[in-house]
Amino acid sequence: MSNFVSSALRLSAAAIGAAVLAGCSMGGLMGGGDAAQTQSLQNATASPAALAQAQTSALPAIATQCPPIKVRPGSEAMFYYGGGRTGDASALQYQGVIDETSRNCVVSNGLITVNMGIVGRVLLGPKGNQSSVNAPIRFAVERDGQAIFSEKYTIPVALAAPARSAEFVKVIENVQVPYLGGEDITIWVGFDTRG
Repeated sequence: MSNFVSSALRLSAAAIGAAVLAGCSMGGLMGGGDAAQTQSLQNATASPAALAQAQTSALPAIATQCPPIKVRPGSEAMFYYGGGRTGDASALQYQGVIDETSRNCVVSNGLITVNMGIVGRVLLGPKGNQSSVNAPIRFAVERDGQAIFSEKYTIPVALAAPARSAEFVKVIENVQVPYLGGEDITIWVGFDTRG
């Protein structure tokens, strides 16, 4: 029992000694330095000019209201039929679908900078034997009903046998949207099969 007590006392003494040494070594960081300097820092107030300078050089804030991203109605999928037999399921060569959408935003200096992306799939139909399909995807941003960004991207999708489907991903970065506050902004995405 006496060995246990003496061991416990040694451990306690070592812990107290380490705490004292740590307190001494951090004195400058924890306010243990020059008393006049500490007092001047406690009483310091920033001028309006200093605050403005700090705000302009600060890191951008994450937007609290990132515009929603939506799949444009009617562009959720694409279908390609052989022999002009549009709508005939037995003649379907391939189809594309959008599985997921995502976006994130950063607000700075009157701009919302948007990164947006989609995940989709191409699936071969009963008559499909393609090894590669181009997925035409359009991203657009509307502010108060006006298109301020619209771009079509052709995404090659490889279909390696024996798989009859393949996933594709497309991410668009750094799309800048002027923002004053209160605007109705929507990000649209979808297949654009028009020539």
